[in-house]
Amino acid sequence: MKIGVFDSGVGGLTVLRELGQHFPSVDFLYLGDTARLPYGTKSPKTIREYSEQVMNFLIDQGVGAIVIACNTASSQVSESEWRGVPVFNVIEPGALVATRKSKSQRIGVLGTRATITSDVYAKKIKKLNPAALVFSQSCPLLVPLAEEGWINDPVTDFVIARYVKPLLENKIDTMILGCTHYPILRQAIQKACGPDVHLVDSGLAICDSISEIILDITGNRKQKGSIHFCTTDLSEHTEKLAQQILKPLVITKTETIHL
Repeated sequence: MKIGVFDSGVGGLTVLRELGQHFPSVDFLYLGDTARLPYGTKSPKTIREYSEQVMNFLIDQGVGAIVIACNTASSQVSESEWRGVPVFNVIEPGALVATRKSKSQRIGVLGTRATITSDVYAKKIKKLNPAALVFSQSCPLLVPLAEEGWINDPVTDFVIARYVKPLLENKIDTMILGCTHYPILRQAIQKACGPDVHLVDSGLAICDSISEIILDITGNRKQKGSIHFCTTDLSEHTEKLAQQILKPLVITKTETIHL
């Protein structure tokens, strides 16, 4: 039995990296829908359709649980199970960690247009703490920069500074990285925000949420788990970037699939 993880591209590997380090005996099947990247610019109907196709593929491969390692897809999939298989998204854990970490309850959210338009983080945070103030900013240029691997680049620094400025003006003390691509750019985002703003990473947040189901699936298994890396369109650049993001984990098998 294995755990399925998916995203529109390689950003979800930031979640998989945390899961793999926390649960080293688990087999993971990752699917990056790179042929249709990015999801964040698509309509809610299309995002939902793509997400269903991916979840069906993962279940057909025999996964025992699915982690939606994509904030945009998570904003359109509210079910806790799909075809009888447990489904976990990255939004609820991120919102929970943010409300716990923020002393002022002034929380910023960076996300794709689709995620920010859905207002899903603000709704989740307000449900946890009605007094919290949430300030959101869509960042459509960050996913392409992350996918391009422009991690330490003046252009990336400039774009991030433009995006975070209005949130900092609202005196936030906590920032949710509301897209799993954004931890790839974490260093640049932290530099733009300054040391006093706590960044919330979806990958770290979701580990606690899924620990119980992982124990149910793996039991007392001691052997080292594997990572099966699938994409709908694989380039040499994507494969190289994926290996860089996953370090120190190692991809066991790489495959291009068609949905």
